[in-house]
Amino acid sequence: MIKGGKGGGNTRTGLVFEGKVDLSTFLSKQPGYKINNGNVFYRGEKVARIFKKHTFYEFLNEIGIDWKAIISKKLLPDDSIYVIINNTLFIIECKHQQVAGSVDEKLQTCDFKKKQYQRLMAPANIEVEYMYLLDNWFRAPKYKDVLDYIISVGCQYYFEYIPLTKIGLPVPPELITD
Repeated sequence: MIKGGKGGGNTRTGLVFEGKVDLSTFLSKQPGYKINNGNVFYRGEKVARIFKKHTFYEFLNEIGIDWKAIISKKLLPDDSIYVIINNTLFIIECKHQQVAGSVDEKLQTCDFKKKQYQRLMAPANIEVEYMYLLDNWFRAPKYKDVLDYIISVGCQYYFEYIPLTKIGLPVPPELITD
């Protein structure tokens, strides 16, 4: 589901990544997908690479980007995936809450963080998308303003799941329903 909790429930949109497991684990259980050392293969073809926390900086090093020359402090993504076919890095931050606390304010940092990731990826001409995977706690009316803000600055949020077609991954034909 996206903004306001509407839409996104159509299973025909493809794979659904639920925040209960990490992206590598989820994809490895889908028909046709194999994960090997962070590399994502679909039916034998490399389609993406997954990075968590510090492994993102290993990727930057591989592609010749010195992060210290671009930003002043490391950003550690909960989950991220570089989708080769659309040359886009998707940052996925998972936020779960059971009582009011600091996560409330962290949601307001998406614009800054997206811009930092864009600065990091600019030398490689890789696009960046930033999205939150939120639990149902954030459906409360008191979050309306911050959820509206997330959309207004070009970031995205989903409740409980992300349709992986949103990040351009292939959908196994056996999972497509009418």
